Amino acid sequence: MGKIIAITNQKGGVGKTTTAINLAASLAVLEQKTLLVDLDPQANTTSGLGIDMQQVSSGMYECMVSDVDPSTVVHKTALAYLDIIPAHINLVGAEVEMISLDNREERMRYALANIKSQYDYIVIDCSPSLGLLTVNALTAATSLIIPIQCEYFALEGLGKLLNTIKIIQTRLNTELTIEGLLMTMYDTRIRLANQIVAEVKKHFANMVFQTIIPRNIKLSEAPGFGTPVILYDADSKGAISYLNLANEIVNKQTT
Repeated sequence: MGKIIAITNQKGGVGKTTTAINLAASLAVLEQKTLLVDLDPQANTTSGLGIDMQQVSSGMYECMVSDVDPSTVVHKTALAYLDIIPAHINLVGAEVEMISLDNREERMRYALANIKSQYDYIVIDCSPSLGLLTVNALTAATSLIIPIQCEYFALEGLGKLLNTIKIIQTRLNTELTIEGLLMTMYDTRIRLANQIVAEVKKHFANMVFQTIIPRNIKLSEAPGFGTPVILYDADSKGAISYLNLANEIVNKQTT
């Protein structure tokens, strides 16, 4: 039965999409059958794997709103163990259209129930908001990863997100857990980055992943070539870090 991991933070620019793409790719390299779901209307995860959103006829939107079988909208990728459900332009209006639907917070859970047994991991890239799409992802998920950039205001908004998670756990998904807080955009040359890491670990202790994602030019370049960093430059610090993160998650599940 597939473990569903939502990558979420309502703050933009924290490395959420970078994490979704490269964690999913790294899990696939570890021969874990993985499905990446792009639930962000900006479709950066879709383009980051070389898929033109304009050429996508249907995606998770149709699965949630029109009960389309998700197996019919899955695309293969360059990695044998990685599939993707790309974003479609209709996602832009999804939250408005879903308001009138029955069980609107659980539409994604129902959709993924049809295919989750086919995968070891399903990774969801959420939109940078706490709207209905993100609520659907958290309701469907087994756990979530919260990327936090190692910069000033890193913890801004985190309290609101954690409150939303508590509401989801109480009302919609009692099995939802926090997989971990992931420190991203770490620069060893900046003293503040070390202070932020220390502060987050002080407040959240065991919730923080051991793996820290560094600032890395290869991570920035890879999406422009429509590929995860592990296929763009497997020896880069970014690729190695995400592979370490994937190993950390797999090992945690098997212990």
